[in-house]
Amino acid sequence: MQPVVRMGVLGCASIALRRVLPAMKEAEGVELRAVASRDPAKARKVAQRFGCATADGYDDLLERPDIDAVYLPLPTGLHAHWAGRALAAGKHVLSEKPLTCDHATALDLVDQARKAGLWLMENYMFLHHHQHGVVRRLVRDGRIGEPRVFTASFGIPALDPDNWRYNPELGGGALLDVGVYPIRAASYFLGGELDVIGSVLRLHPVRGVEVAGHALLSTPAGVTAELSFGFEHAYRSCYSLWGDHARLTLDRAFTPPPTRRPLIRIESQDGTEDLTLPADHQFKNIAEAFARSLLKDEDYAAHAEAITDQARLVDQVRANAVRITA
Repeated sequence: MQPVVRMGVLGCASIALRRVLPAMKEAEGVELRAVASRDPAKARKVAQRFGCATADGYDDLLERPDIDAVYLPLPTGLHAHWAGRALAAGKHVLSEKPLTCDHATALDLVDQARKAGLWLMENYMFLHHHQHGVVRRLVRDGRIGEPRVFTASFGIPALDPDNWRYNPELGGGALLDVGVYPIRAASYFLGGELDVIGSVLRLHPVRGVEVAGHALLSTPAGVTAELSFGFEHAYRSCYSLWGDHARLTLDRAFTPPPTRRPLIRIESQDGTEDLTLPADHQFKNIAEAFARSLLKDEDYAAHAEAITDQARLVDQVRANAVRITA
């Protein structure tokens, strides 16, 4: 039999039920063993649906000897606590993004994972869709010339007023929910030397969380990233790379359905070229990438650096922000 990573799930959030758990059932190298929820009835229902065991709460799941790693789809403000608990229990961790709400906590968790010899991964699933690797190769091959500006937007319509994302105590707010996607994409394309030059955060008049934002980042060479995000918007999920010869754009950049064939558009003074790619399944891909990392004992250094650098940029967006209450 092929080796597998035996997964447990802490929480039964919508993203887990709609996307991640179905993908784990398809993924090679992953075996879904048990789920836990604050609501035992919900846990039993989910376990029955996905053909796995029910744990008697989060602590019980972490104590199970038949669990190698845990997936955390909890509200953002709970990620760091339960990631730390899971690492202390000797479990590898795949956490929904972002892993933490601040840079200092990210440094602590990465250090804990390193000392324990465990993998700690953020579920930025979009990075595991092949369309972005194609874009990076096109840029590297000079199709847009020298990059000058990266622009990215991720916005969704207003949420139900009772949604936890409006609760600051649970890590709510648009920056940590949707803003982290454009920030992570900027680092993916422009490298790890980005700094935040300035930002604007629009706050909910009652809840106090950010409902929208915009940030300007720059590399030491002056290549800029212009990022917009929010959850009071018409849906938008896209980015563009503007060079001195052409501009490349990609729509549905962060949340493409598994059946979608991505369209990359390259526009120059001489005309427009459209490149249609095969469909890809980013949720299945990241589950398999996580499993491979554990089973092949891959080097953790690059991923650790990505986690902490992402958290640094999020802190900088807050620190540089002009805050406006709508």
